[in-house]
Amino acid sequence: MKQKNAIFWGCCAAVAAALPLYLAAPGKASSRQKAPFMGRNIAHRGLHARDRSIPENSLEAFSLAAEMGYGIELDVQLSKDGYVVVFHDDTLDRVCGVHGRVDDYTYSELRKMKLCGTECSIPLFSDVLRLINGRRPIICELKNGRRNRELCRKTYDLISSYRGEICIESFNPLIVGWFRIHAKDLLRGQLAMPAHEYPEDTPGGKVFAYLASRTLLNFLGRPQFIAYKIGWQPLSVRLAQALGAMRVCWTSHEPRNEKGKDCVIFEYYKPRQSFK
Repeated sequence: MKQKNAIFWGCCAAVAAALPLYLAAPGKASSRQKAPFMGRNIAHRGLHARDRSIPENSLEAFSLAAEMGYGIELDVQLSKDGYVVVFHDDTLDRVCGVHGRVDDYTYSELRKMKLCGTECSIPLFSDVLRLINGRRPIICELKNGRRNRELCRKTYDLISSYRGEICIESFNPLIVGWFRIHAKDLLRGQLAMPAHEYPEDTPGGKVFAYLASRTLLNFLGRPQFIAYKIGWQPLSVRLAQALGAMRVCWTSHEPRNEKGKDCVIFEYYKPRQSFK
């Protein structure tokens, strides 16, 4: 009887030890997939200005980043009529001074809105790809929304016809999972941050925030890089990195954040183009 109990509890201990490995394990990326992003400084939402004279996620910010030799990070979501637009927030209030969600407006309506009080307007993702034209690597974040499958499909259609280095990332592991299934050759990353920083209205609430903050939903998308907010990281995040996930950090405001990282997403300063 004692021997059977010992075997039972030994099996339980083995499962308990193996479970975090299964949940947090990343996918494997080839050297070719990783090469364009390794040791690179990536301009967060383009090389935008703190005084907002060059707005975030504008063609002007992306053009300047490319001219300076930096990679580019940007955000995509859908307009009401299904265009893939480049914009970060769910709502237009902060950047455009207009009340409402981005997906409440058609693209013809969105293009008339101005970014941060400038003459810059909300670009299409296709506009940005045409502008960069393979000159610099791009990290494309897909925002969580009401029509995620449509966003994934349309974003991938645009990426598929683009001749340049590009990868995707998202806070939503199901979006990362879509690309795991439908775009196996495309480098994919999981965005994450401490649990208390996830919005209160995040689907799944505190349970999701806890699991996502510890990258314990990696089994859904098997991301090949973890883009984690700068600061303390849970043990499970470091475990995923130890198992091979690229170390990407955001959002850096000083060059010292390059230490120990594979890729840095930065803003409001001008670091060297590469650090490895």
